[in-house]
Parts: sequence; C-alpha cells; structure tokens
Amino acid sequence: MDMKKLAGDKAATYVKDGMVVGLGTGSTAYHMVNAVGEMVKNGLKIQAIPTSKATEAQARELGIPLLTIDQVDHVDLDIDGVDEIDPQFNAIKGGGGALYREKVVATLAKQVIWIMDESKLVDKIGAFHLPVEIAQYGSKQAMAKMEEYGFHPVLRVRDGKTFVTDNGNFIADLHLGAGFDIEDVREKISGIVGVLEHGLFLNMCKRMIVGCASGEVKVIENPAK
Repeated sequence: MDMKKLAGDKAATYVKDGMVVGLGTGSTAYHMVNAVGEMVKNGLKIQAIPTSKATEAQARELGIPLLTIDQVDHVDLDIDGVDEIDPQFNAIKGGGGALYREKVVATLAKQVIWIMDESKLVDKIGAFHLPVEIAQYGSKQAMAKMEEYGFHPVLRVRDGKTFVTDNGNFIADLHLGAGFDIEDVREKISGIVGVLEHGLFLNMCKRMIVGCASGEVKVIENPAK
C-alpha cells in the first residue's frame, strides 16, 4: 500500500479549473504532481508554481503550465508534504532542502494542504531535525551562534559534499529533540544574521491529507482556518 500515493492522489482532487497552484517538493508531493499532470492532460486548466528545480522539471515533463514566483501576486492552493506535524498543525519541513521556496509559496497561498503518510503525525515535533537555510557567506558564524544556543546544528552533506540549495545556500539541520520550545527556537533563529529561512511551518494549513497503511485516506480539517 503506497500511503504517499494515496495522499497525493486525494490532494489533487482539490485542484480546480482556473487555479494558480503551488506544487510541493518531495516523495509525497511527487505523486500529487503526477496526478495533477494527468488531470491537465485530460483538460484541467491551471497554472502552477513549482517549489524546486526538481518539481519544475517533473511538471514540465507532464505538460503542466508553469509560472515563476515573480509572475503572481497570489496562489489559490498550495499542496506540499511535511516531515513531521503535530495536532496543533505545526509542521517541520525542509528534509528535501526546498524549505525557502516552499515557505514563499505557502505564505502566498489562500489555502494550504499538507500531504503525508501516517508516520509523519507526531504528538510533538522535533524528533526530525529542523532544517535552517543559511547563506554560504558567514555560515561558520551562523552555525556557531546556533551551537551557542544549544541547537546542535549539523551542516547538511550530500554525496560527500556540503549540500547547496536551489538558491545557492547551505542547510543547517538542528537536532532539537521532540517537545522543544517552538516559539523560543523560532525567535532565536530568526534573529541570527545569515539565516534566510527556517523549516517551522506553524499552523499554516487548512487541512492535512494522510495516507494510512489500512488504505484509508484521512482528511483532517484545521478549525482555525
């Protein structure tokens, strides 16, 4: 049972004609983009904003009409995956390294849907590392400040090299542990020179769509949205 595909396929049903749609990044979003591509092939008329170069390449291949972020003043619907989310709809994102673009698109969106398999539902976020995108220039100083705060930052490495985001930045993964003080961490990170964006996506979604091992798809609405 592909729980990610279940969630991605269900989320695609919320995409309607005429929408400007944010297309997320990652293994669950991949299925959603495929489903949207199929709908476009069958006559759905939308314009989409990809949140990474990988999603852009996938969407182009599927024939989904794309816009750049500078061509829009709003997004009707953004659909993206999460790494962890708690019952208060606070999420950690950025495991794939696209958190900055993902946050720009999600912040512009009138409606956000987070999609996931059931393993992403947690009581308290923080067991998954918190990604922070930092400028290369001054990265050592930014890392030192995060270390000083006790955030246990680890510079992300991929294939033996320091990972570089689509925006040309580094990512520090903070090992905070489940149940950290979200507001305190958010405030301190935001005040560090060289930090571009962090992977805390707090109470941003209108709903969660969760693929379950049973084959069921849960739709959990956010009463605050």
